[in-house]
Amino acid sequence: MTTPTIRQVRAYTVRGGGADYHDQADGHWIDDHIATPMARYPEYRSSRRSFGINVLGTLVVEIEASDGTVGFGVTTAGEIGAFIVERHLARFLEGREVTEIEKMWDQMYHATLFYGRKGIVLNTISGVDLALWDLLGKIRQEPVFHLLGGAVRDELVFYATGARPDLAKKMGFIGGKMPLLHGPAEGEEGLRANLSQLARMRDAVGPDFWLMYDCWMSLDVHYATRLAHAAREFGLKWIEECLPPDDYWGYAKLRRDVPPGMLVSTGEHEATRWGFRMLLEMECCDLIQPDVGWCGGITELIKISAMADAHNVMVVPHGSSVYSYHFVVTRHNSPFAEFLMMAPKADEVVPMFTPLLLDEPVPHNGRMKVPETPGFGVRLNPDCTLVRPYDH
Repeated sequence: MTTPTIRQVRAYTVRGGGADYHDQADGHWIDDHIATPMARYPEYRSSRRSFGINVLGTLVVEIEASDGTVGFGVTTAGEIGAFIVERHLARFLEGREVTEIEKMWDQMYHATLFYGRKGIVLNTISGVDLALWDLLGKIRQEPVFHLLGGAVRDELVFYATGARPDLAKKMGFIGGKMPLLHGPAEGEEGLRANLSQLARMRDAVGPDFWLMYDCWMSLDVHYATRLAHAAREFGLKWIEECLPPDDYWGYAKLRRDVPPGMLVSTGEHEATRWGFRMLLEMECCDLIQPDVGWCGGITELIKISAMADAHNVMVVPHGSSVYSYHFVVTRHNSPFAEFLMMAPKADEVVPMFTPLLLDEPVPHNGRMKVPETPGFGVRLNPDCTLVRPYDH
């Protein structure tokens, strides 16, 4: 049997209709006074959209094989990413056999070293990589998790990220991760408000439900350490992404200084095996949370996870729906998964990529069996408008 080759690579951005999943509307909990690196400036404190969290937009990469099969991936890179795919990366894919994923990744990475290494270039490579795995799964008529070695557990269990852990408990999730509301620039009053929020939630969910704080790169070592020790009495399970991603030394100190039993987590905005090597070898954290759409895709996440396993560090990917589900279910050191509550009030379970993707599975009672559908098992919604800004 002849292995199909890649006929064409296409890159799209999303226009209108609420299909850009990185641009929530006004009043969404994701955009409502959350501590950020820009919270030091009062004019950018109340909303992440005010400083541009939504400027990149969504990138959709489609890869068509010689037999007509089409795989696709979705990430955050927008029009910049579309340019990189069409004008640069496509040359390393078109004409190749669909099974040459490792070689294609390696060439895309090394060809972009002079302007890439992390950030939007790795987001873009990740989107291409996800499309390649989706394509291979569809051609072989297997789900991606089969291609990765198969499931090591019958179902995934989830914690929920959102503003209402109390509601997440009622929905069956094993824990709730809240956004930290106030950063160092808001002083002692802000710190007290953070602890008041945590105390209220602990009272609401009882002693055994996990509670975590997502600090989104907004703190310094001193503030994060104070917050961790003050939060100990409320049973905070972990404190996540407190510092800027490049402050490996700060993370190492924070991990040494937090209360015994409290975990330190980071990695959402880290990329490649080399970035995670720094986190692991410097003993910066107890669990890493790479985003499969940003760290280098499935191909790179395999390497990151293996390295973490050798360091006895858990891998719990940043919430990215099917793209992380297919990976987590195949790894022993990924014992649970994140579900991002996309409902504006965090009061119901809705698919993360709605309306862009169809057939996207969601957990029920905090659990989910990964579907056996070929590839990642989702389809692009034909009612969403895709724009191809560059055509090589």
